[in-house]
Order: sequence, then C-alpha cells, then structure tokens
Amino acid sequence: MHLFPDLMVLLAVALAITALARRWGLSEPLVLVLAGLALSFVPGVPDYSINPELILVLVLPPLLYSAALTSSTLGFRANARPIGSLALGAVLVTTLVTGLVAWWLVPAMPLGAALVLGAVVAPPDAVAATSIGRRLGLPRKVMTVLSGESLVNDATALTAYRVAVATVIGTGYSLPAGVGVFLLAAVGGLVVGFAVGWVVHRVRQALSDGVLESAAGLLVPFAAYLLAEEIGASGVLAVVVAGLYLGQRSPTGSASVRLQDRAVWLAADTLLEALVFALIGLQLRGVTEGVAGQLGPLVLVGLALTATVVLVRALWVFTTMQLPELLLRRGSAPPWRYGAVVSWAGMRGVVSLAAAAAIPQFTSSGAMFPQRPQVLFLAFFVTLGTLLLHGATLPWVIRTLGVRGQENYTDALAEAEAAHNAALAARRRLEELSEDEEPPEEVTEHLRRAAERRSNRAWERLGRSDAEVGESPSAAYRRLRAEMLAAERDVFVRFRDEGRIDDEVLRRVLHELDLEDMMLQRE
Repeated sequence: MHLFPDLMVLLAVALAITALARRWGLSEPLVLVLAGLALSFVPGVPDYSINPELILVLVLPPLLYSAALTSSTLGFRANARPIGSLALGAVLVTTLVTGLVAWWLVPAMPLGAALVLGAVVAPPDAVAATSIGRRLGLPRKVMTVLSGESLVNDATALTAYRVAVATVIGTGYSLPAGVGVFLLAAVGGLVVGFAVGWVVHRVRQALSDGVLESAAGLLVPFAAYLLAEEIGASGVLAVVVAGLYLGQRSPTGSASVRLQDRAVWLAADTLLEALVFALIGLQLRGVTEGVAGQLGPLVLVGLALTATVVLVRALWVFTTMQLPELLLRRGSAPPWRYGAVVSWAGMRGVVSLAAAAAIPQFTSSGAMFPQRPQVLFLAFFVTLGTLLLHGATLPWVIRTLGVRGQENYTDALAEAEAAHNAALAARRRLEELSEDEEPPEEVTEHLRRAAERRSNRAWERLGRSDAEVGESPSAAYRRLRAEMLAAERDVFVRFRDEGRIDDEVLRRVLHELDLEDMMLQRE
C-alpha cells in the first residue's frame, strides 16, 4: 500500500470517529473497533495489515512511556503485589492454559504453536478499561492496579512469546536457558530503563532550555526500547522504568517543560490510541482470507478460547488477590466488587495482533510455521471478542456493582491542607525578601492576596456546591477574570488585524493570556 497517504487518511478518519464518540459520550475504543470492522469490507478501502515493527517500535513505546510518566510511583509500590500477580503470574498461567486448550481443540496445531498463541493473547491492554474507569470514577486502587498491570504485562507476554516461537522454529531454549531469558529480560530492562532515565534527567538539567528538554523527552521511549532490545532485554520494561523515573522527578524540573510535555503526550496518546483501535477492526478482512473454508470450526474454537481467557483471569484475581487475605483474616482484602471489576477488565489489544503478525513464516528447517494463519485468526478473534464483550458491558458492571471512588473529598482535603501550608511558606518567603529588598507595598500586598486566594480556593472545594450556597469568591474571581482576558484578547487581535502590531507580538501576548486562562479553568 502507499504507506503515508493511506496512513494519513486512516489517522484523519480515526480522529474524526474519536471526536464523535467523545461528543456522544461513547467508549472511544469500542466505537473505533466497530468502525474499523465496518470499513474493512468497504470496496476501495486499502489493506491496512498490521506491521509488527510499526506497532512494537513506533506505537507501543510512546504509549507506555506516556502512561508511565503520569503513573503514581507511590501507588505502584503500594499495590506491587496485585500488579505483579497480574502482570507476571496471570500472564504466564493464561499462556499455558490457553495454549493447552487450543492444542486440545485444534488437533492439527502442535503444542509449541498453541503456546505461541497463548502468549499472544495473554496480556490485557488496559487502555480501553482505564478510559471507561476514569470516566465512571473507579476507585484509585482499581485504576492503579489496572494501569500498573498494563505497564508490565506486555514485557512478560513478549518474553514468553519469544521463548515459544524459538522453540517452534527450532532454535528453542532448554528450561534453564528459558529462565535465563526471563531474567535477562527483567533485569536488563530495569537496568537500561533506569540508566536512560538517569542520563536524560541529567541532560535536561544541563540544557536549561524548555524546548530542547521536551525534544529530548520525545526520544526517551524509542531509545530505551531499542537499547534494551539490542542486548536481549525487555524493551517494554525499559520504557516503563524510564517513564516512571522521569515522571517521579518531573516536579523538580522546569514548569515550561511540564506544560509542554503534558500537551505533547496528551495529543500523542489520542492520535496513537485512535490509530491502534481502528487498526484492530480493519484486520477482519485479512485474517479471514487466510483461513477461508475453516471459518466455522475456528469461530467455535475462538469462542472457547475467549471464554478461557476470561475465566482464567477471573479465577486468578479471586484466588490470588482476595482468597488468601480472607483465609488469613488479615482484613486487608479489597471489596469483592473491586476484584469483579478488575477481572472483567481483561480486554486484549493491538500488542496481541502485532505479536501474532510477527510470527515467522518459516522454521529454521525451511518448513512453514505450523498453523500460522489459524493462530493469526484466533488471536484476532480473542482480541476482538474481549474488546466487544468487556467494552460493551464494563460500564454496566461498574454501575451495577456500585464501584465508585471516594477519593474526591479526601483529595480535596489533602490539597487544601497542603495549599494552606504552601501559602504560609510563600508568605514567610515574601516577608524575608521584603526585608532585604523593600519592594513597593502594593506589590507585596498583591502577592499576599494571590497566595491567600490559592489557599482559599482549595478550601472552598470542601464546602457545599455553588448551586446550594451561591457563587464563591474564587468562582466569581475566575468568571470575571476570564471575561477580562477575553476582552484583552479581542483588543490584541484587532490591533494585529489593523496592522498596528505584528503577528509575533500577538503570539507572545496570547501565550501569556492563555497560560492565565488555563490556570483559571483548573478545578
């Protein structure tokens, strides 16, 4: 296909569908997948076959890195046991059980090829689940577990996949060698990710240039991934570790870099997620053509494998995350409803399809890779089945079980306390500076009021709603100041249109007005 024109058309259509889904309050991943399915059989639509290198090198690293940047390392450490259980144990068990079921149901499929299929469909992709959960207000613990799992489970699955493929094509590992591959992937990924994060952090500190620092940050996911893969380590794990390291140190960096990075990665996430979910739907025509004449039996196998991955995840969640705590009577097990939501958020994603597409055509002996078209079809079926099943029903499950986060008030209280202490520290610093520099009194008074206003705004969030007690002083200030900024903006634009100021002047002033406008919109 003509890569770039077709890719640009696909991106434009995917973004348009995303915009419509957001406007109508629908699940964006689900709508994109359904649209891709519909478009896959439209005459004239190009063949958008997934290029595994495109996905694994150019799409997966930035998505993982962006998610890691905004992840809470505190939350990650606090929930390390359930995250590790899902990302390591659940993936390996799903690989084994799914492989055995596929081997049993498809007599022509060798056990090695069946285990390759198991590794391909083992890792859930939490992008769709977390987007639904965030919209419906899932508890932070559940969101942390789901996002943490999605950051690490691809590393486990791709390593298992690598071992299984090597076994089938004739370059397999002994058991000790296979364990060594896992250890190298894990330890190497951790070391490379930490090293890349450490170096980039020091480079950014030395640059002291917001644009260059953001540009350097764009290279991090690709550098971490490629360096790790070059030495046989897990590129996925390296990207995640680098993102967690730099995200943890972001508050000590430049404010301009944080603003730029947030905007850049939000835009990149929207674009890449729209692309990958549209691509999933568009695979239907290609994978069905590869198994023409076998669709009926393979659909039944696909249904059985979809049920298998759903059941294995549910059993794993309840037997490893809740049952031990209940038996030991520690009282620390999360409510069973949390486990139900986590177990039902097992949607597979584009990584499964990319791994399937990357399966070699031939073994080391020159023979065809056994049952490769069937493995591709079944991987697509399970991916699509879990996306449609969970994507369509997860909101209903969350609402029916009444799983809602209670963090809003707690967060507001903690923020108010921190804002109060921050305002006190700011005023103390202002007094110290005033003794040395003796600035004009009107300046110091304005700065005192600014510090108090920030503190008061945080405390007001703890009170009753504006509809109940009327408009708060901070809300009135934001509303009136926004109107003033709009009036200022109109004047500057008019001066530009009349030729009285240059576009460069307008852009510089608008940047200042926009920054203040963004602060007013913060809630």
